[in-house]
Amino acid sequence: MKKLINNPDDVVTDALRGIAAAHGGALEVAIDPHYITRADAPVQGKVALVSGGGSGHEPMHGGFVGMGMLDAACPGEVFTSPTPDQMLEATKAVDGGAGVLHIVKNYTGDILNFEMAADLAREEDIEVEAVVIDDDVAVQDSLYTAGRRGVGTTVLAEKICGAAAEERRSLKEVADLCRRVNDGGKSMGMALTSCVVPSAGEPTFELGDDEMEIGIGIHGEPGRERVALEPAAQVVERLAAPILEDLSLSGGDSVLAFVNGMGGTPLIELYIVYSELVKLLGGRDIAIERNLIGPYITSLEMAGCSITLLKLDDELTSLWDAPVNTPGLRWGA
Repeated sequence: MKKLINNPDDVVTDALRGIAAAHGGALEVAIDPHYITRADAPVQGKVALVSGGGSGHEPMHGGFVGMGMLDAACPGEVFTSPTPDQMLEATKAVDGGAGVLHIVKNYTGDILNFEMAADLAREEDIEVEAVVIDDDVAVQDSLYTAGRRGVGTTVLAEKICGAAAEERRSLKEVADLCRRVNDGGKSMGMALTSCVVPSAGEPTFELGDDEMEIGIGIHGEPGRERVALEPAAQVVERLAAPILEDLSLSGGDSVLAFVNGMGGTPLIELYIVYSELVKLLGGRDIAIERNLIGPYITSLEMAGCSITLLKLDDELTSLWDAPVNTPGLRWGA
């Protein structure tokens, strides 16, 4: 294992100290328990958004804390759910009196711990709603979930709902919007290599030099099938076709297309994937109105990518375009 770390047991704490040093004017970082908040939290009268999950997926979620997106993020250990006390303390830290929305990826540990934190917060008179993101069309159940995994649509939901919260929409309105984004966004990923969890010191799974895994999860969970390497055009077809079928997209529809790198894939390859996606959707008369290309929800150093499509309307497009200022996503601010 070759990694730029000190002790494998201290990876998350050391990284949080780096985040605090780099973004101290914009973020507040708590070490015990671990959580990150925007520096101006709590924002009075605004619904607060809290998300979290295992570390190793950076910039998600801590990189998306700031104006126009999340109010707080809870980083667990690498590929491990954060604990209820992290989520509770983060919820309390950002509650501005208008309620708190928990955006939860569909992984069993995340759901159980966020549910426990929400119950504890309600006992302290904090209104909490939770929305589960389950957008991965690759498999119905996995090693970590009952039902579909939560992946790329999480980033889109955090941005769109963050914009709605900045408009001072109510907790119910922001939660309903989050559910609509989840229903309209679907994802699928693939891997060219595995990744190495620091505490394990060896690859999560093995792939031959001439193989790729289609439908992997962001923790290296196995996907639909292992196949021989193919050109980018065929990979895009494998990933996008199930998404299009699931969303029932047809000619005249508009989408946000998100091509995500898994951590070890250079941008030159992601742009090739995006080019092939443009061709595929154009051939079906589906318009890409907005795009996002880059490593935003990663799996340590895994080489591979995922595609997420979100069906757009005027409201979702406007909220996507609204200003955002976070370490990982920034425009218009």
